[in-house]
Amino acid sequence: MPLDTFRTETRAWLEANCPPSMRKPIASEADICWGGKDWTFTSEDQKIWLERMVEKGWTVPAWPKEYGGAGLSKEEAFILKEEMKAINARSPLDSFGIWMLGPALLKYGTHEQKLEHLPPIARGEIRWCQGYSEPGAGSDLASLRSKGVLNGDHYVVNGQKVWTSYADRSDWIFALVRTEADAPKHLGISFLLIDMDQPGVTTKPIKLISGKSPFCETFFDDAKALVANRLGEAGQGWEIAKYLLSHERAGIVSEAAFGGMNPVTAAHQSGEVDETGRLADPILRGDVARLTIDGLAFDATLRRIKEEGDHGEGVGARASMLKYVGTELNKRRHELNMSALGMDGLLWEGDKESDGDPARAWLRSRANSIEGGTSEIQLNIISKRVLNLPGA
Repeated sequence: MPLDTFRTETRAWLEANCPPSMRKPIASEADICWGGKDWTFTSEDQKIWLERMVEKGWTVPAWPKEYGGAGLSKEEAFILKEEMKAINARSPLDSFGIWMLGPALLKYGTHEQKLEHLPPIARGEIRWCQGYSEPGAGSDLASLRSKGVLNGDHYVVNGQKVWTSYADRSDWIFALVRTEADAPKHLGISFLLIDMDQPGVTTKPIKLISGKSPFCETFFDDAKALVANRLGEAGQGWEIAKYLLSHERAGIVSEAAFGGMNPVTAAHQSGEVDETGRLADPILRGDVARLTIDGLAFDATLRRIKEEGDHGEGVGARASMLKYVGTELNKRRHELNMSALGMDGLLWEGDKESDGDPARAWLRSRANSIEGGTSEIQLNIISKRVLNLPGA
């Protein structure tokens, strides 16, 4: 199908099928659909929007149809993204399974593993979390000590993970586990898919400065992971982990400047606008304009690097550059949101500001500098592997 025809048909379909309430800016965490076995929709429109997009295969448009996608070309998938943005359509489903595990499964998984795990991800039926960092193994992730001992058709897993986002709400976890005790530390790690609904897997939320937190500690005490649910070969986990991290970092930054609430929406929400509907504070207008321009430049850079990756050049260490810049953009956006809200931005509890969501989101954005690789480590990688600075 010609791309112009695809765009026209996509525009018409979205206009007819995206509920009006799903075109409003996301104001709080409740507006985001994560899916999972225990997911409760916050509105009928949220449910309808997900069901319609699942039926089209558009929650994962570029995935093959047999795995729950629509089999769209990269150009078609980009057009879909553009047309959704044009009407401010919300994402029907946010998922670590889509952003991180899915690409790794498509590259390293067997056909049977793809058939088992990808369609439920695409439909929002299974919610995944990531088990990478451990106490004492954060930036030096290869020092992890969680252990998997082979026992027939499964591994017996013992150990602890930390900063496991949404572990207390997830159904499965993809985890790095040391399975080859005598191998060098980078070569003794396997990538295991573990069902969290079993004896031996427990989680404990970590409370942050915002008063809320997606982060948890996760504990494995003689938990089981089937060998059939090992992605790749034994000891191949580090290779898979690096591939997945590039997608995680892209996922963290993909909506850095434009995702969620923006300063203009915040200003209208708080009444900090003039009679023409512009931001009343001219200094704030300038700051928002600069963020918007920087965001557009970042989006263009992200698209260019992805296109180069599609042509065989790979993203590689440039993922660190994207992650660092995207982190800074996201923090700037939340800072400007707070400025645009004025005194209302300081509210912590009550209905007026959704139980303090803007302030909590601003505090939460500080964690972007840590999750997915700390900013300091990203700068080290950029200096060594992107800029090739002497002595770095």
